[in-house]
Amino acid sequence: MSNNEILLSIHNLSTYFHTEEGTAKAVQDVSVDIKKGETLALVGESGCGKSVTALSILRLIPDPPGKIIGGEILFQSRDLLKLSEKRMRTIRGNEIAMIFQEPMTSLNPVYTVGDQIVEAIELHQDKKGPAAWSHATEMLRLVGIAEPEQRAKEYPHQMSGGMRQRIMIAMALSCDPTLLIADEPTTALDVTIQAQILELIKELQQRNHMSVLLITHDLAVVAENAEDVVVMYASRIVEKADVNNIFDHPLHPYTRGLLRSLPRLGSRNDRLEVIPGTVPDPLHFPTGCKFHPRCPYYQANADEQCRTKEPPLEQIKPSHWAACWKTSREMKNVT
Repeated sequence: MSNNEILLSIHNLSTYFHTEEGTAKAVQDVSVDIKKGETLALVGESGCGKSVTALSILRLIPDPPGKIIGGEILFQSRDLLKLSEKRMRTIRGNEIAMIFQEPMTSLNPVYTVGDQIVEAIELHQDKKGPAAWSHATEMLRLVGIAEPEQRAKEYPHQMSGGMRQRIMIAMALSCDPTLLIADEPTTALDVTIQAQILELIKELQQRNHMSVLLITHDLAVVAENAEDVVVMYASRIVEKADVNNIFDHPLHPYTRGLLRSLPRLGSRNDRLEVIPGTVPDPLHFPTGCKFHPRCPYYQANADEQCRTKEPPLEQIKPSHWAACWKTSREMKNVT
């Protein structure tokens, strides 16, 4: 892949939180490339480091207790970690925008939604007063909100969850960003509204040739919306590949577990399969492979290497990486 096809490139990003109980290693050695005009899905259970990775891109990690301790975040050849805070403010919401998980807590309850969109437009665009307000109402119309002139004068609590999510999308897209970070954009929405929101993002992406970082735990959403997939577990990437390889030929036991938990038409099983246990506390990660306490292979074989040594993320097949001792051995035996 040529560099001119990559919009954002993350190299060995690590973000830690220093607490009274110890250091929580929320993100460790994460490396990701986001291509121009395409969607990369960042997948994993809650607590795996997905949102911290996104907040690190925008340098929104609260310091203290959080701190980006290493790595590079290259956006259009600029290392965001080396820019001044003043320069970052011109990038946030303008070149890189973010839809946060819960719109009710992300929107200011004491300002109308129109005022909040106008604030972003006036800050980053060459529009003021009536021109900015006209642009704000046009964005509301673009995201499918009826009577946008009236809705712009209303407050967040006067709207449904689906409408608030559309408001967040309108605000995020009001300055025509090059990269949109969508952090669980359909959480707590019913399936009909969820489909509408995702279709809206896809339409706007195609219209503006925008790149999207889609953060989710819902693999059904990933299958319909992403070209490339990165699977995170306990602060690290455990697998990355294009969407077809992830679904058709998953290499990591964690990815396979996530896929087995999806409901399937025609299945005779009344109950969905689950991955036993929970994501470990970042203050007390297990030794070796962080997934080994929940891994069916380890449970069956008690592999000493899995328990004592963390596997590196290796290219197992062309454009397909995984961090698993068992997978690595199997593929080496095949070749």
